[in-house]
Amino acid sequence: MFTFLGENLAALGNLLRGRAQFHWPDALLVMQECGPQALGIVALINFLVGLILAFVGATELTRFGAPIYVADLVGIASVREMGCLMTGIILCGRTGAAFAAQLGTMKVNEEISAFQTFGISPVEFLVLPRMVALIVVMPFLCVFADLISIAGGLLVSISMLDVTATEYLTRTIHAIQFKSFLLGIGKGSFFGFVVAYAGCFRGMQSGYSAAAVGEATTRAVVTGITAIVASDGIFAVLCNALHI
Repeated sequence: MFTFLGENLAALGNLLRGRAQFHWPDALLVMQECGPQALGIVALINFLVGLILAFVGATELTRFGAPIYVADLVGIASVREMGCLMTGIILCGRTGAAFAAQLGTMKVNEEISAFQTFGISPVEFLVLPRMVALIVVMPFLCVFADLISIAGGLLVSISMLDVTATEYLTRTIHAIQFKSFLLGIGKGSFFGFVVAYAGCFRGMQSGYSAAAVGEATTRAVVTGITAIVASDGIFAVLCNALHI
């Protein structure tokens, strides 16, 4: 795993120097597949998450006569944690698995061996476009997820708490700090790297049979989700230590 990571970092360094065997049209195609085409499922899941956060918060905060603070709860939780976390998990099951299946199938068909025979680096030509695409697209998906999650909380507040839309949105704007917004965006980019790395690593590690490709796909999802949740816990500890 660490050898593959070193190869990816070297490929990224070559890209920054303009020496990588990298095609931007490939990266743009992957961006389309994991960006605009993923908006539907990202919207659905994060809207439901916003509903759940608001409903749980409303149940408790109403007891203390502070239902307006549901806006604070949903806004801060979505921007700092849930937006990027849920989007990363969704893309891990949707896009990371696809990367593993694609590269695993190419390995079965000996396409990767053919690239190596012709002196083309599989990491630079196949893996790097996928990583760049997810790192670039994830921040935009996280912003979209945050807005949808806040909309879910707005629906609960209007329907259950007798809070107007103006009050809810004003409270949300005041509650969310710019550093919290940047933290969520930064974590989103990192989770994009994790999803792409797990999917590509398991795909390149695949055996030479259909069963091996299926196993690689399963391992990509498990590895990606585990790494995302673990790294999010590490981020939480660091942010608490740095008072962010």
